[in-house]
Amino acid sequence: MGSWERRATVGAAAIARLAGGASRRLGREGHTITGRVFLALAPPSGARALARRGRSALVSGTNGKTTTTALIARALGEDIAFNASGSNLIGGLHSALVERPHASTAVLEVDEAALPAALALVQPDVVALLNLSRDQLDRMHEVRRLAELWREALATYEGVVVANADDPLVTWAARSCADVRWVGAGQPWLADATACPACRAVIVVADGTWRCSGCRLRRPVTGAGPVVPPTGLPGRCNEANAAMAVAVVEEMGGQVDPAAWAAIDSVAGRYGRGVLDGRELRLLLAKNPAGWREMMPVLVPGRPLVVALNARVEDGTDPSWIWDVPFEQLAGARLVCAGERAADLAVRLDYAGIEVDIEPDVGAAVARHPRGPVDVVANYSAFRAARSLCHG
Repeated sequence: MGSWERRATVGAAAIARLAGGASRRLGREGHTITGRVFLALAPPSGARALARRGRSALVSGTNGKTTTTALIARALGEDIAFNASGSNLIGGLHSALVERPHASTAVLEVDEAALPAALALVQPDVVALLNLSRDQLDRMHEVRRLAELWREALATYEGVVVANADDPLVTWAARSCADVRWVGAGQPWLADATACPACRAVIVVADGTWRCSGCRLRRPVTGAGPVVPPTGLPGRCNEANAAMAVAVVEEMGGQVDPAAWAAIDSVAGRYGRGVLDGRELRLLLAKNPAGWREMMPVLVPGRPLVVALNARVEDGTDPSWIWDVPFEQLAGARLVCAGERAADLAVRLDYAGIEVDIEPDVGAAVARHPRGPVDVVANYSAFRAARSLCHG
């Protein structure tokens, strides 16, 4: 990179940071703006140079990206560029890199569809592949196509892939890479992997493993795996996130501090707690059928619920996925439907045999419940709305 390109890159980064700061002061997120401004102003060689670090990792999958990335970042120390806000498209990646231009390490969560471009940009040492299932149906309606995109991109990747051996789609995609570390992270939701991505035959699941009935694709052998220190986060899914994070940390030459991980009880507001008008809220994110499958055991039986559903661009504008969520498990719950698509949600819950109230405003929905603990389960934009209401 020549001297003029270096100066242009430094200038673009400074302007981008100012733009992001101004956006946040105006009450907006600001994280994506930083990256967009940088990409508009910086020369391509500067953008590529900024992305290359001493060591780096990418984390991708339908669920668990933000938590897994945060766990890895906590283990690797303070000199890290990572997108803690969850902005995981290419602009969001650049935002994280621009905010920490001199950090020697980058740990970045990446949108599933953006992973091929991110691989080319960052050229990471390690890529973690968590899971693949339906999400944002208007944008990524065919999960197997995502697996194909991953497989094609990983065929020329020269680093290490840390892959969830319990997900058939992830396994098939990761097998195109020469260096794979398999982790038995679990994948209770396999409704999107009933057919083999290689030959279209039926995937047979039995006795804690899986195999294709028509070809040689099957669950890889994982062995005992590393010791995974507990976190302060609830649920099987977070045990899986931690297992994947430990494997990535080890591949990057780091070590987990068990005390530091045990202190993590909230990531980007997920599982966070707050108070609203005398009600103690616990905020939970669930944005697709697989996420809801993991969320059900985390809910406290008998605790009042607010379930909020929006269908904005960041959520996916097609909310028909709610018909695949096993809401029947909420039978007997005191439940209020909220969000811009509260009525759609109420219809689904009615078919599940659950009586609900409808109140689109999240704050007003919470107020429908008596004072005391309330769980609020929401998808992306509805979750942000709920989080903005809380204090304490």
